[in-house]
Amino acid sequence: MKKLALLALAACLIAVFFALDLHRILSLDGLKAGMGQFAAWRAASPVLLGIAYFALYAGASALSLPGAAVLTLAAGALFGLWWGVLIVSFASSIGATLAFLAARYLLRDGVQQRFGQRLQAIDEGMAKDGAFYLFTLRLAPVFPFFLINLLLGLTAIRTATFYWVSQLGMLAGTVVYVNAGTQLAKLSGLSGIVTPGILLSFALLGIFPLLARRLLGLLQARRVYARWQKPQGFDRNLIVIGAGAAGLVTAYIGAAVKARVTLIEAHKMGGDCLNYGCVPSKALIKSARLAHALRHGEHYGLRSCEPAFSFRQVMARVHAVIREVAPHDSIERYTGLGVEVLQGYARIVDPWTVEIKLNNGATQRLTTRSIVIAAGARPLVPPLPGLEQVGYVTSDSLWDEFAQLDAPPARMVVLGGGPIGCELAQSFARLGSRVTQVEMAARIMLREDEEVSDLARDSLTRDGVAVLTGHKAVRCELDGQRKFIVLAGPEGEQRIEFDALLCAVGRVARLSGYGLEELGIATERTVPTNDYLETLYPNIFAAGDVAGPYQFTHVAAHQAWYAAVNALFGDFKKFKVDYSVVPWATFIDPEVARVGLNEQDARKKGIAYELTLYGIDDLDRAIADGAAHGYVKVLTVPGKDRILGVTIVGEHAGDLLAEFVLAMKHGLGLTKILGTIHTYPTLAEANKYAAGEWKRAHAPQRVLGWLARFHAWKRGIA
Repeated sequence: MKKLALLALAACLIAVFFALDLHRILSLDGLKAGMGQFAAWRAASPVLLGIAYFALYAGASALSLPGAAVLTLAAGALFGLWWGVLIVSFASSIGATLAFLAARYLLRDGVQQRFGQRLQAIDEGMAKDGAFYLFTLRLAPVFPFFLINLLLGLTAIRTATFYWVSQLGMLAGTVVYVNAGTQLAKLSGLSGIVTPGILLSFALLGIFPLLARRLLGLLQARRVYARWQKPQGFDRNLIVIGAGAAGLVTAYIGAAVKARVTLIEAHKMGGDCLNYGCVPSKALIKSARLAHALRHGEHYGLRSCEPAFSFRQVMARVHAVIREVAPHDSIERYTGLGVEVLQGYARIVDPWTVEIKLNNGATQRLTTRSIVIAAGARPLVPPLPGLEQVGYVTSDSLWDEFAQLDAPPARMVVLGGGPIGCELAQSFARLGSRVTQVEMAARIMLREDEEVSDLARDSLTRDGVAVLTGHKAVRCELDGQRKFIVLAGPEGEQRIEFDALLCAVGRVARLSGYGLEELGIATERTVPTNDYLETLYPNIFAAGDVAGPYQFTHVAAHQAWYAAVNALFGDFKKFKVDYSVVPWATFIDPEVARVGLNEQDARKKGIAYELTLYGIDDLDRAIADGAAHGYVKVLTVPGKDRILGVTIVGEHAGDLLAEFVLAMKHGLGLTKILGTIHTYPTLAEANKYAAGEWKRAHAPQRVLGWLARFHAWKRGIA
């Protein structure tokens, strides 16, 4: 009721303002016509006029009424430059704050309920850079001031901060307008304000935010670096810690632009992806798929048979694939590119100095202008009682642990229902293991839509995986030589015997041992960075898994470009990392690939969408390949062909997704995809047919009706 009463009062005041034609007074002509009367009031009682004018200006600003520019000009004409600036500066700031508080009181709760998550992200940004952001808007407003007042009221910026930043930020513009108002009698219109001198003033206002940002950055850097002694010269332009995807690309770019770069790696070049992740897992998946195809030969008109193979040879092939790819990431290659590669453990001693304990036992210290931390991540091992006693493998260690086995583990438990757990569970099941997959959540692949999770579960189940969702691992037990895991589920405790236990419950960034704690850099889940991948220290960057927010090799390589360029050329130009279009895929059978929003994300964020679905079971090439299952699901802006997100389930979904990634990156809609020739017969035609489904749903029915009548007329039918 209080909100309704306040809203009604504001509406009445605005109605009275327009009913009494007061808006005419706040035009330039009306103001000039009344200047004689105003001058008389000023002569009779200057203080009273000043107070009344202050109240009028503050009230107009609080109610977001038009005429602020004219009122500011009038202040210069009535009170002169300095008194006019004093009155307008405080009246405008107080009025803006009242409008800000009204918007917060009347609207924020409703907006919070509807757009809570999006507002939370905005609030976090405002808490970090809100004062500076508001300051730049006040100096050279992109939006009208009244709109800024109302919109900022919906955020969590503090009222005191809003007031003093507004007071300070609007001061320069107030001086320019009040000064112009002192010449009010000579103005024939608002365009008369645009004199060369005032144009120069506004140009300076536009440049000032950039200068202010630069000054604030320098002040912040000076405070951060205060306890360190900066070297007079530097041994290197760039030192990169970690030779995984992010580190390799960063070093490559640095060397390509002729910087002196040192790359430090303690273990294997290529990092997790080459040695433990993407490469070996995909090699294993290929062998498992072939074994599956042999068992289902009748599907292709062949005789089904049980594949005969040596698991030792399968694992040997995996290691052979790693060796074949390894030269791409080798020390020799990067040395040839101009990168100095050191093998050892790096520790950041101060913001410009790195100490390396080399693998040969020596120690070396290097100074550098910039550092990029690209140390990657390691598998998370849950604190499960008895786990160390029974033994376990991770997605990193299984390749060496299983390399000498003649057969895959007979009974295998996989902890984790994410992409890694699903891929390895299906592969080992297809190679002959009896696999039990345990997931604490209600479904596997939790980040995907529910029907995608259901489809993945059905696929794994058909391959023999016992998928237990809603089950939590409680402890491990060793009974003689027998190993057990105890699970807590809907039906109580369950005891499962196993020969091998794979922990695939996630990965955590490698943050310890690099000296970050001593430098004051936070080391929680990831290294905190800003939009430019800078850490607490502007010359120390983080990229890849240590920085987040995505643990994908391709995102690490994407971040590496920004880290390298900002580290080497940030004094002149910095680039914000672009996460607007991030694709990923899970390589189970059928593959699941996604870019942008899916339905559960869109609903969670309150984003309206239109759904288009094309079933791959209708695609000629999929039918010929015996892979007629899955679909292409596209989310678009309602009524438009602009793509919000795509999920593809099916054969080679990860490859098919690339066309949509390109379209989203460059703002191409479904109409452009539909108008592109796709080779027949290919799986890629699924993308075109999905676009065709959208086009069919948006066919102009009225125009088609007219065309039908036109063709009937052409046939001579009335």
